[in-house]
Amino acid sequence: MSRKKPRPTPVPARTIPGLIDAHTHLASCKDDAAALVERAGAAGVDKLCTVGDGLAEAEAALAAAHAFPQVYAACAIHPTRAGELDQAAQARLVEMIADPRCVAVGETGLDTYWIDKSETCAPLDMQEEALRWHIDRAVEADKALMIHNREADADLLRVLADAPAPRATILHCFSSPLDVAREALDRGYVLSFAGNVTFKRNEELREAARLAPTGQVLIETDAPYMTPEPFRGSRNEPSLIGHTALCVAEARGLSPEELAEEISATFDRVYGQAWLA
Repeated sequence: MSRKKPRPTPVPARTIPGLIDAHTHLASCKDDAAALVERAGAAGVDKLCTVGDGLAEAEAALAAAHAFPQVYAACAIHPTRAGELDQAAQARLVEMIADPRCVAVGETGLDTYWIDKSETCAPLDMQEEALRWHIDRAVEADKALMIHNREADADLLRVLADAPAPRATILHCFSSPLDVAREALDRGYVLSFAGNVTFKRNEELREAARLAPTGQVLIETDAPYMTPEPFRGSRNEPSLIGHTALCVAEARGLSPEELAEEISATFDRVYGQAWLA
């Protein structure tokens, strides 16, 4: 009787100074935020943005941003939970988005994958209404818009095309086909690549990373999800971002240090200088 091989314990790549993690979920990771931030720093991560997918996690993200100078927050209601965006949630999110430590409105967007798979997933029309509400808040606050997109390319591009334009639009965990990447880049959006860019079958994602102009690329962990190779399937955390950095640097024909410098500048630009207030 065959036994599954135990998964190897994830370890960081070699230290690459000046790395960033543009999208992570500290509150969903196994360890406490202090330990995660410390390990990320040892791996070279200077700045990270922790994200809320509901009001409670958004509160935790903002608290972490106030607790650690290298941590910033993004606050929103996830599209699958758009039904939670009632008047009380809206009022609290407006307050949170106005906080200088909140640098983005997200993650918001569209997700058709879960509509037929989860009884609690919001229908598409409700998701679109919530997305448009979040876009308006990003524009009003002059904050970046952080987009979640799962199997909703056409509808998402339609909404973004006819909605007001925020200071920056980030397509987090970019996983769409190359034609969508080209359209997004032509519009000036930023593609943020997670651990799935390292997966062997995802050559098209590496091609998207290669062709993106300077200033339109970020990297992220989306921890505790999307763990990069060679630790795919294990629990992710910000300290593992170096594996994704090495892959994207190779795709872009850069040294890891050159990539770190590029994406750090992009992080600062798209998330603004709000944290200096």
